[in-house]
Amino acid sequence: MSETITLSVDKDGAGTRIDKFISDSIETFTRSGASRLISDGNVTVNSSSVSKNYKCRLNDSITVLVPDAVELDVKAENIPLDIVYEDNDLLVVNKPKGMVVHPAAGNYSGTLVNALLYHCKDTLSGINGVIRPGIVHRIDKDTSGLLIVAKNDTAHLNLAKQIKEHSFHRAYQAVCYGNIKEDTGTIHQPVGRHPKDRKKMAVTDKNSKDAVTHFEVVERFGGFTHIRCVLETGRTHQIRVHMSYIGHPLAGDSVYGPSKVIKSLNGQCLHAGEIGFVHPRTQEYMHFTSELPDYFTQFLNKIKKEN
Repeated sequence: MSETITLSVDKDGAGTRIDKFISDSIETFTRSGASRLISDGNVTVNSSSVSKNYKCRLNDSITVLVPDAVELDVKAENIPLDIVYEDNDLLVVNKPKGMVVHPAAGNYSGTLVNALLYHCKDTLSGINGVIRPGIVHRIDKDTSGLLIVAKNDTAHLNLAKQIKEHSFHRAYQAVCYGNIKEDTGTIHQPVGRHPKDRKKMAVTDKNSKDAVTHFEVVERFGGFTHIRCVLETGRTHQIRVHMSYIGHPLAGDSVYGPSKVIKSLNGQCLHAGEIGFVHPRTQEYMHFTSELPDYFTQFLNKIKKEN
């Protein structure tokens, strides 16, 4: 059944973007879920439609129409999963390079979600909708590594809060072009949609979000540097955009790197090798690591031999 929720903006909410205000006010909605409701015309402010970047004003009356649940039309598929950990609340999955996380135009099968639906049956959180059940955070198709999946809404909301509060640990390994002179560094630049190419992200002050990436050098080679990156924030393509911004795009990155790509990599050399979080039920801190995959080690061996 559809549901109508009415919210009133108080002085604490004034000046807040409406998608954030809704996600903060309605426990079962993430910010992306609120944005979809707004884009679909299910949100009005003082009886008028608004965009998702509308800034709330004191005493605004916000009406949110929560539509009927849509029957899931994404099919379960018996695709092998590398499950690092699993209990009744969550899974930690090691995603291979080349696998899309959730269905989208052109990729409605063979995704991580298709595999999860087969493995978990009906025990996945529904907060992120029918296309992304259980998906708390994601990594790019050509990025390998660890992802956490929520089996129920309580776990999902708890884990999403940890990510929002920057207490969710995420560390990556990457190989970038050039020799980085500094042993460690921090890139603190806002990331948003590219102003001229909507398929790309960029460091920009327009419609962007704060983004912080810490990096340290693991090893230097002639023309390449192996690095470890720790995220404070988790913006789309954050590491790829930040490293390109400082003149060291990731090896194999056809979007943010040089036009001549390294074909043997089939995409950026980036691996989500560590995650750490507080378990939503037991309150125990959990930390997981993933060894570098073959494509990554083979590339490291190749550039070592060449230097």
